[in-house]
Amino acid sequence: MNKVVASADEAICDVDDGAVIMIGGFGLCGIPENLIRALVRKGSKNLTTISNNVGVDGLGNGLLLAAGQIVHHIGTYVGENKLLEEMVLTGKIHLDLVPQGTFSERIRAGGAGIPAFFTPTGVGTIVAEGKETREFDGRTYVMEHGLKADFAFVKAWKGDRVGNLVYRKTARNFNPMMATAAKVTIAEVEQLVDVGELDGDSIHTPSIYVKRIFQGELYEKRIERRTVRKAI
Repeated sequence: MNKVVASADEAICDVDDGAVIMIGGFGLCGIPENLIRALVRKGSKNLTTISNNVGVDGLGNGLLLAAGQIVHHIGTYVGENKLLEEMVLTGKIHLDLVPQGTFSERIRAGGAGIPAFFTPTGVGTIVAEGKETREFDGRTYVMEHGLKADFAFVKAWKGDRVGNLVYRKTARNFNPMMATAAKVTIAEVEQLVDVGELDGDSIHTPSIYVKRIFQGELYEKRIERRTVRKAI
């Protein structure tokens, strides 16, 4: 089955107002740049985004934020985004901050069909407010729900025409988990290859999870915060 579409715009044609979207990446590493730009062009509103952070001003998920398309964000880190800070403080966006390990496990659980699990992280803090707690082996745990989405936007290094994906180094981050936890997973890749060209033992996301795939372009790959050693 050939799952290739011609462009990012075609890939997100049915992402309508009110959609819940998981967006891969950690900071600016491994983000689906083409899909984000296409969604800005499409102009879908009232979106709930699930991503580690909301990009930075003028790049990544920050483009969706600046366009006023996100009303609810679930993530782990405010990041280097001044606009997000302003919108949260003025009540223009609802923000759920989740401990990063819990965030990862909620996505993994959603993809595995696990509705909820217990974790000690956040017990006794505002993270646990309003949530069920239980004691196991003398320790208190808080119940967290799995996360699922209508769409997952993921970015891979290589992919073939049926949707098998290979990520490169730290750009793997949240992408593989998110690919399993959405009704429709859309993948953009730097290199689109024919079936059989990928080493089967190196595939990180099997094709069964991917509904659409295309080759991206114009990757900026900006460094979020450049740190260099002082000259000696």
